Parts: sequence; structure tokens; C-alpha cells
Amino acid sequence: MIVRLFVQTLVWLAGMGAVLFGAAGTLAWAGAWCYLIETGLLGIWVGVWLAHHDPALLAERLGSFVQRGQGRWDKVFMMCVVVSWCAWLVLMGVDARRFHWSAMPPSLQVVGALAILVSMVAIRAVFRANSFAAPVVKIMAERGHKVSDSGPYAYVRHPMYAWAVLFLVGMPLVMCSFWGLACVPVLVVGLGCRAVLEERMLREQLDGYAEYAARVKYRFVPYLW
Repeated sequence: MIVRLFVQTLVWLAGMGAVLFGAAGTLAWAGAWCYLIETGLLGIWVGVWLAHHDPALLAERLGSFVQRGQGRWDKVFMMCVVVSWCAWLVLMGVDARRFHWSAMPPSLQVVGALAILVSMVAIRAVFRANSFAAPVVKIMAERGHKVSDSGPYAYVRHPMYAWAVLFLVGMPLVMCSFWGLACVPVLVVGLGCRAVLEERMLREQLDGYAEYAARVKYRFVPYLW
């Protein structure tokens, strides 16, 4: 499992690097290198922790974006995510490095790096509270899927999505792309749409979820939404 974690992480980083540096037209892009190194190290850290504390969840997290038991709507959503993610990386490469449309002070890059760090630490806490936090929307009956309502789930129904928003903000800041930052609200709307559709499925198929949703009223941010 650890070997698979390292291999998939390296392949994922290599793929993102190819898109980023290809769009930038150069390898001389400190922001992209910082992003890849930081996310690579944090991803390995979280993955190794999962390997020791919840190997079943790690196996789920290392699975494909399209899986058996996943709803058709979520398969379409995940394919759209792959296309949108690549397009977003291309935009940031073109913006920040090829044409230099954006210019950010180093302080904003530091803020972005801290945002990514905080989000990854918080997401690890989400994994601790929910052993069923798979990358795809499905009911894991074979693993005894049940409602998670402790830790961050006691405050919002989708804490991983909430912390992912912070990660999405941090990315363009680290890579010095205002155009990339301008796309974040669109990506957040996409996460919100997925959360609504996911809840519809969970209410119908997961025992106790409707009662949990009635008790924990907010999806992403307490007192906001």
C-alpha cells in the first residue's frame, strides 16, 4: 500500500508538472515548484498516516475517479473535474509565467502556502472522523458504511469540501496567478452542487443521514451555508 501511495503520488505530481510547465513554456517557475513540492510532501504525510490508522480508507482514496457503485451523475461530475482541473492549471501557467499577466508580492505566496498546509492538516482530521471519505460518492455497504457525526462533522456536513476551498484559494496564490484565483468561485460552486446531489443520495440510501442533516444544519460554513 505504501509503495502504491508513493507511485501514484509521483505520477500525479509528474502529470500536474507536465501541464503546468508545458503551459508556462519554461521550468523556471518557482511558484509551481513550491506547489508541487508542498502538496507532494503533505500528500505523502497524510497517506502514510492513513496507512497506519485507516488502510481501508487509504485504499479508497487511491482508487479510480470512476468506480463500481458510483452514481452516473458523479461519474460525469468527476470527468468534468479532470477537464476543469487541467484547464485551470493551463490558465495559471499561461497567466503567471508565459505572459506574466499577474504579479503578486511574495507575502501572498506565503499566505497561499500556509492555506494549503492548514487545509491538508484539517483534511487529515476529517479522515480521522470519517472512514468513508472516499473520493467518489457511493455507499460502501461492504465496509459497514454509517453516518459520521463526530469531530468536524459535528459542525458542518461537508468539512472536507469546506477545507478544500482553502486549498483551492492557496493554489493560485502560491503560483502567483490572479486569473487562477478568479476561477475559484466557479470551482466552489461546483463543490456546492456536488454536496447537494451527494446529500440527496445519502438521505435516500444511508440510514440515519436525514436525522443527521436535520441536526447539523450547515454544509460548509456554520451560520452561512
